[in-house]
Amino acid sequence: MKYLIVGLGNPGGEYENTRHNIGFKVLDALASNTSFKEERHAKTAIIKHKGRSFFLIKPTTFMNLSGKAVNYWLQQLKVDIKNLLVITDDIALDFGTLRLRGKGSDGGHNGLKNIQSVLGRNDFARLKFGVGNDFYKGRQADYVLSNWTADQEQELSERIEQAAKIGLSFGSIGLTRTMSEFNGK
Repeated sequence: MKYLIVGLGNPGGEYENTRHNIGFKVLDALASNTSFKEERHAKTAIIKHKGRSFFLIKPTTFMNLSGKAVNYWLQQLKVDIKNLLVITDDIALDFGTLRLRGKGSDGGHNGLKNIQSVLGRNDFARLKFGVGNDFYKGRQADYVLSNWTADQEQELSERIEQAAKIGLSFGSIGLTRTMSEFNGK
């Protein structure tokens, strides 16, 4: 069984520790025993877990064009849409809250919006990582493109590890059981 796990973020050192790049951070945790290589539209890595292959991609197309990378790698690897998981930040969720869904709207997230537009569908799994919404009206972009607070930094690695476990569980026991086991925890 093949799975494609996409961590959303922006390439470049200036974005590395921003809230918007939490998808990249979760993939780094998943790939802790391997390294990413630069390929078409993404940095890629492959991990094995419980007899399954997980193809990890960090799009290099920038957030607003993530759909180009996702579509390319779905086709290139011949991965069924039901085996796609997209990991993204979410300002509607409190910091550290993790919510797995099997489909849904883009919630105003430009990366998800572009993926749904390119794929022409929204029935793929997404893991939303809450980054909170401590910003003034109209300052959303500045907020998600800024670094974590010192308090958030202290809790971040534990929440990233939990998100990585959810990604592996998605491929091991399926979407429904993983949602039951992890949502709200």
